[in-house]
Order: sequence, then structure tokens, then C-alpha cells
Amino acid sequence: MAKRFILSIDGGGIRGIIPAAILVNLAARLDGLPLHKAFDMIVGTSTGGIIAAGLTCPHPDDKKKAACTPADLLKLYVDDGAEIFKKPTGAAVFNPFGINDPRYKPDVLENKLQEKLGKATLDQGLSKVVITAYDIESRAALFMSNADAENSKFRFWEAARATSAAPTYFPPALIERIGETDRQQQHVALIDGGVFANDPILAAYVEARKQAWQDDELVFLSLGTGQQNRSVPYQEAKEWGIVGWMQVSNHTPLISILMQGQASTASYQANKLLNPPGTKLNFSTVVTRENAATLSYFRLDQQLTNAQNDALDDAGKDNIKQLQAIAASIIKDNAPALDEVAKRILANK
Repeated sequence: MAKRFILSIDGGGIRGIIPAAILVNLAARLDGLPLHKAFDMIVGTSTGGIIAAGLTCPHPDDKKKAACTPADLLKLYVDDGAEIFKKPTGAAVFNPFGINDPRYKPDVLENKLQEKLGKATLDQGLSKVVITAYDIESRAALFMSNADAENSKFRFWEAARATSAAPTYFPPALIERIGETDRQQQHVALIDGGVFANDPILAAYVEARKQAWQDDELVFLSLGTGQQNRSVPYQEAKEWGIVGWMQVSNHTPLISILMQGQASTASYQANKLLNPPGTKLNFSTVVTRENAATLSYFRLDQQLTNAQNDALDDAGKDNIKQLQAIAASIIKDNAPALDEVAKRILANK
């Protein structure tokens, strides 16, 4: 039976270095097969949505190839992360606790996305793509996708900007629904899809089933961005009110907890839903020679160590090196899983 391969990528800001590096490694195992041809659907939230857009958007100068390779996306984080997450001049004086304004201006990110993705819309995607965001005016989740004609008329770069509009970090994105004649529906105000699906694996499953793909056809590769390593001490948290839980200078603990809580729940549920009973999940699915062929859901992630900062916006040189190091560790520890996924893809194409 022919298989359908679905790639799902978590949110995590600058920690997108981790799934980008994993995809560089996977691409090397695929004998030159582009990822938009390897995967029938690519789904992403926030930083994962940026990666999904880059891998599926047609290149502005060559519509037959993707706008970005995994190496291009890794380079974006490593080389441009510090510029994207650059605090405005005077922020420490006029907005010392991040209370009054978003921490970062979106200009640099928007320029980078437009440069990479051009003016292409989702309906021009090279494979099925799903990018999550939350509509703050309609108060509803939005799945921007060419798997759904109703929500395919968004520009790739604007979808990527919207999915990564993390509250308190970037302002909401007001993006255009191309071709909409109803003036009230022409623009949509969106924030980061991580507020409801930081790990979009269950959204990926639902969208795959909407294509009439059956469970026994589906193979999922789900990439995390590193499990947060900062505990929230009771003695501190018991005194917090609104400012304490939402303080940007302390990496907005409430947002961090909500996003990680959803991600850990979604991966647990996907493992129970898609894999044989008894399959272990300890951040990553445990792949052995004996069980590799039985799995339909492969989850690759790892607990961050004290060497890495789990903040969404630490794009300092040392942290970038440490994130690359944890990515290398995930790749090494999950080599059997990557081998199995690559083998199945190549056998199916």
C-alpha cells in the first residue's frame, strides 16, 4: 500500500534551529529528493510554520523548486536571528519590563520573509501545507492551508509572519485574504498558532484525514524544538499576579507553560492514537531495530540542558551554538528513526 508522509514542526522561536538542523540531516539521507516531494503534507506552528512555508513555497525565481532548502532555513536562524530579535533602541529605559509594547518590531522578520518567499500564495504550494494561527477578532483557530480552498488565499510570507506573532514578543499580524470582495473579510488579525497548537501533530492528523487518507496509509514525523528546562519555583510563583506571570523580562512564564503544556499533551495523545500499544515516548519515540517498522508516528525532541536557554528570543552566539549542539544530540540519539523514515520515503517514491 502506498504511504502518505506528513511532517509536523513545533513552535519555539529561535529554537527553530533544532528542527531545521534535523531536516538538514534528513535531507542528506534522501538522495537529493526535495522535502516537498518527500512529504505529502507539511504542517507547522510559529517557527515551525516559517519552516513549513519555506519548504513548500515556490521559489520566486524558479516555481518548480522550493523557496528554501533546510540549509537555507538553518542559515536564516543562525545568521539573522540576532537581527530579528534585536531590541529597539531605548527599550530598556522606556519599556524595562516589557509591559507597554511588544518586545520586538516585526520589520526585520517581515523583510526576511518577503525576500525568501516572494508573493506566492498557499494555493501555489509545492505540496500540501498547513500553517496555524489564531484570529483574535473572530476568536477562533485558523488553519491556513492549500488543503482547504477556503483558507488557501494567503501569501506565504504573511502566513509565516502571522503564525509567529507570539504575544508580547511581536505585534499581531493583519494579513490579506487575497481575492476576498467582502471588505470586512479582506483582512484577518492573527497571532501565534502556539496559543492553541504549539505542537500541531493532531491538526496534522485531522487535515490528513480530511484528504480521505486512511490511518494505515499515514506516517508522521514530528519535530520538537527542545523541551523547556526552566522550572517555576513555587516560592516565586505564589507571589505572582498579572505582571509576574506575563513579565517579558522573565520570558513570560504563562505563555511558556501553556505552549509546552499543549505540546507535551499532543505528543502523548498522538503516540497513543497512532502507534502500537506499549510504544514508549520519552520526549522522542523510542525506536529500536525490533519496533522501527511498526511505528506510524515518530516524535523527535529532547529535554534542553542548562547549557541552552529555552527562551524564544535568545539569539546570542553562545545560545545558537548550544542549540545546534542539542540538535546534533537529537540526531545522534534518533538515528534509527531518521533511517527508518528516510527508507520508507525512498521506497514509496
